[in-house]
Parts: sequence; C-alpha cells; structure tokens
Amino acid sequence: MSAAVTPLAYDVARVRADFPILGTTVRGKRLAFLDTAASAQRPLAVIEAVDRYERSSHANVHRGVYELSQNATDAFEGARERVRRFLNASSIKEIVFTRGTTESINLVAQAWGRRLGPGDEILITWMEHHANIVPWQMLCERTGAVLKVAPIDQRGELDLEAFRALLSPRTKLAAFTQVSNALGTVLPIRAMIDAARAVGALTLLDGAQAVAHERVDVRALGCDFYVFSSHKLYGPTGLGVLWAREAVLREMPPWQGGGDMILTVSFAKTTYNDLPYRFEAGTPHISGAVGLAAAIDYLEALGIERVHAHEQGLLARATHALRAIAGLRIIGEAKEKAGVVSFTLEGVHPHDLGTILDDEGVAVRTGHHCAMPVMEFFDVPATARASFGCYTDDADLEQLVYALGRAREVFG
Repeated sequence: MSAAVTPLAYDVARVRADFPILGTTVRGKRLAFLDTAASAQRPLAVIEAVDRYERSSHANVHRGVYELSQNATDAFEGARERVRRFLNASSIKEIVFTRGTTESINLVAQAWGRRLGPGDEILITWMEHHANIVPWQMLCERTGAVLKVAPIDQRGELDLEAFRALLSPRTKLAAFTQVSNALGTVLPIRAMIDAARAVGALTLLDGAQAVAHERVDVRALGCDFYVFSSHKLYGPTGLGVLWAREAVLREMPPWQGGGDMILTVSFAKTTYNDLPYRFEAGTPHISGAVGLAAAIDYLEALGIERVHAHEQGLLARATHALRAIAGLRIIGEAKEKAGVVSFTLEGVHPHDLGTILDDEGVAVRTGHHCAMPVMEFFDVPATARASFGCYTDDADLEQLVYALGRAREVFG
C-alpha cells in the first residue's frame, strides 16, 4: 500500500498522494479540503477496491449458487468480519449493515424502542446531531416516553453531574455522541456509560465523528449500541454500521420486512432469519461494504493512534492561528477536542464567509451542522467549521488563515 509510513514520522505528504482528489484545483487555487467531519475523501485503495468489485465480482449476495454470486457473498461477509475485528465485537452476528449512522439510530428507535411506554425516559445531551434527537422525539410521541436533555456549558463541555442527576430507574436508554460534530468536544463516554449502567439503562453511542480518529473497542467501552457511517471513515457513502450486543439484538423485532430477512414466508406466518440478517431487508450496498473494508485496512495501516496525534497537532496550531485573527470567535473550546474548529467572524455571515473561502480554494462547512440546539445555546445562527483528517497538512491551515484575511478585507 502506497500509504506505508516509517515508524518514526507521520509523512503527511505521502498520505496525501493516496488521495487523488487532493491534486485537483478549485477556482484555479490549490484545494484545501477542511470538511472531513461532513464526509472524508477516499484513498486510492478504496476507489480501486470498489472498482475491482464492480468490474469483476458484482452479483447479488446470499441467493445465488453460481460462482459470481458466491464470490460477491464472500466479499460482503468478509467486510462484515473486517468490521467485527475493527470494533473488537464478539461475533459477526452483532454487525448490522445499514445506510448510515442515521438509519442505525432509527433502527434502534423503531425496533428496540417498541418496548417503551408512558413514564419511561430517554436521556440525550444538548450537543447531539439531529439524527440522535429526532428519532427519540418521534419515539416518545408514539409511546408516551419522556425525552430528557443533559446541559452543556459555555466551553462546549457536558455537565457530567447534571447528566448523572437526570438518570433514574425510569431511564431506559442514554444515547449520546462520542465526539460533537458541531464543536469537536470529546465527551466523557466511559463515565457516562458507567453512570447509565448503574441505574439499569442501556447506552447508545454515536461514533460517527470518532471512529476514524481513535481506537474503538466496543467490549471495553461497555455500551449496548454503537453506530457509525462508512463515509466518515474514508469509505463510500450510503453505508453504515449498527453494532449491538447479541443478547440485545436477539430481543429486538425486525424493523423492515422483505427479502433476505426471512427464513420462511406464508400468508399465515413468517419466520425471521437469524442475526444479523433479520435487520437487513433487501439487497444491501455490497460495493459499499467492500469499500468500507478497504478503508479500514488503509486507516489501520497508517495507524489510528498516529493519525490521531497528527490531527491533534493540527488542532493546536489551527486554534492558535485562529485566535490571533481580530473579530474571530471560536465556538466550543472544550479541554478535550477532536480535529474540529467551529468559528464565526464578526460582521460576516458564515454562509458569506464560506463563499469567500471557496474563492481561495478552501472548503469548510457552514451552517448549523444538523445541531440547531447547539447554535441556539451559543446564540449564533450558524458557524463555519474546519475539520481535519489524515491528509490535512499545515499548508491547508495557512490557506485557511490567508482566506480569512481576504474575507476581512472584502467585508471591511
């Protein structure tokens, strides 16, 4: 693999060479891609793995006795095993493929959530993505359960004592993000999981913003559900993973009905398939799973811990540089952060700011980042967000700072 790096140094230039898109230009300028939190770019290893599958191995899985179908099934189920090893799950029966983090959470809400009733409680935090808010609101409307929200402070950190105080024997589920997509805050997930377990609640961890940046061991974490998306992990879009403890999954009824999630069907009765297939109705995203497996291989060859250290260095340098810009306000300055910096610039709407930055080849996300309660808390309509990946380098940061200077000139 071309991204092989020496044990002593993280060679970001060599890593960048593995991402063809980084060689393109935007409006005649070098592309400084700083929107990895929305969707990471794909390395050549992933692009080629998907291309090989599409060119030589594509067929529907699980249903064909012919060789091509068997090869596709082997590739698809091999990807499931690769995810199992990546998460240190106990069994492939615990790995359910979905369309993304959002569908994974909705699956839990629709299937596991059917058991809830009036007076039961679900606890989330103020910094959740809409995907970890709306499904629980919808569930509460149907069942009479109550949604509780743990507060955050002006640094963008969770009030852990308030979280603990909101837990009670009525709490059936605590669902929270591992890393805030809008602020970059790293939550104290182990303490939160332990506190929830102490009152008998299950825990769902949204790992979308964490899984590509730090080692995840679901058995060591002790949570009950873990969800993430392939495209945050340098893999294809349209594929996600729901991990859940096998004992919990076995108690959950299927969410969707159709092909492949059944063993027998008659007009009188249907017998459901075994785990994990009872939760995977219809033809799956086969090439997406192949690409995700290649992405995991790629990231682990780089070394997740080394990628994390590289991104933390970028975060420190970016934060220092942005603080020096007059009129710029960083939104969310938690002590523990991932490689995300959200900010506003006095006198410039974030959407206008994003347009000026794009003119200089700098790609950042602007808006509420599907976290409108966070924007409300900090009393801003939106923010600009720069987020880093394994390929981000200091030239990207320098280009961002220069472009922000241009924005100040344009808007006076």
